[in-house]
Amino acid sequence: MVPRKNRRQRQTPQQRQQQRRRQQDLTTFIDYESDARTRQKTHSALSRYFEQQAWVGKAALLQLLQTPLSTLMTAAVIAIALALPTGLFLLLTDLQKIVSNWQGNAQVSLFMKKSISDQEARLLTKKLQTWEEISNASHLSAAQALDEFQQQSGFGDALDILQENPLPAVIIVKLHRSQLITGNIERLTEKLRELPQVDIVQLDFKWIQRLNSFVALGKRGALLLSGLLAVAVLLIIGNTIRLTIHNRRQEILVTKLIGATNQFIRKPFLYAGFWYGLMGAVFAVLLIALLFWLISDPIHRLSVLYNSTFQLSGLGFVGVAYILAIGVVLGLTGSWIAVTRHIHAIEPK
Repeated sequence: MVPRKNRRQRQTPQQRQQQRRRQQDLTTFIDYESDARTRQKTHSALSRYFEQQAWVGKAALLQLLQTPLSTLMTAAVIAIALALPTGLFLLLTDLQKIVSNWQGNAQVSLFMKKSISDQEARLLTKKLQTWEEISNASHLSAAQALDEFQQQSGFGDALDILQENPLPAVIIVKLHRSQLITGNIERLTEKLRELPQVDIVQLDFKWIQRLNSFVALGKRGALLLSGLLAVAVLLIIGNTIRLTIHNRRQEILVTKLIGATNQFIRKPFLYAGFWYGLMGAVFAVLLIALLFWLISDPIHRLSVLYNSTFQLSGLGFVGVAYILAIGVVLGLTGSWIAVTRHIHAIEPK
């Protein structure tokens, strides 16, 4: 055998350099493997947890897809329960925006006495413009009032046979927004009625207040309806999970016999509730979008007739996220209640 020292002497400089490189590579690889083992020990528990959750969630979804008709029917019922109050609440919110815009344009019509001339009415208009409660006041003479009535009423030919103008002069008073509180408006109305030139004071605001009250009542009813339907969703999901547990009773018994805990058995059913809630929420979003698409064109034509640019706001990103979150929470809650109640009752004898 050739001594080790002689073999080293026989190596060329290139061979010795390659040997040093291999030793460095081996050292680097060993250090990397050591760091990898350290990282694996640190993250192995967390990664195994997420891998297990992903596997259980996928298995629960595949289990639901094995019965597509019943799954679709359950998700459709949940979607209707979520879409009905949400769509009603959105429509009432849009209507409240319109009412708020009308409320901001509240005005009072002052009908002058027949004995008051146009010059006296103009002087009164200038006087009213100086009042703090009034943002603007405009005068409409009797002739202008008649012309406007002929154009808007469609009775132009019938009014031409009148020998004299039956309409009085009108002063249209627009209020400041600070005066839109009911008490202030009533006081201002009484103050205007005391003017000697005024015959009738018509407040073009009462019907807006009534409409606003009805809208607020409708929104309160929509919230109450959403609460009742949320309870209905919990009952639907809970009953569905209960039937699933009953159908898999023997499987649960065998699983417990081999040492599975209630927490382990509970996971697939919780994920089933999660998928039910998520699918129902997605269908609810689609139903609301379809509803608003169907009524958007008639509402647009109606708004054009009133010289308005109103458009339905729809759900938006926040609304979609809100419905998805509500659906998932209801699904998990309903399944949790059913699983907690029925899993403990299944014990091997």
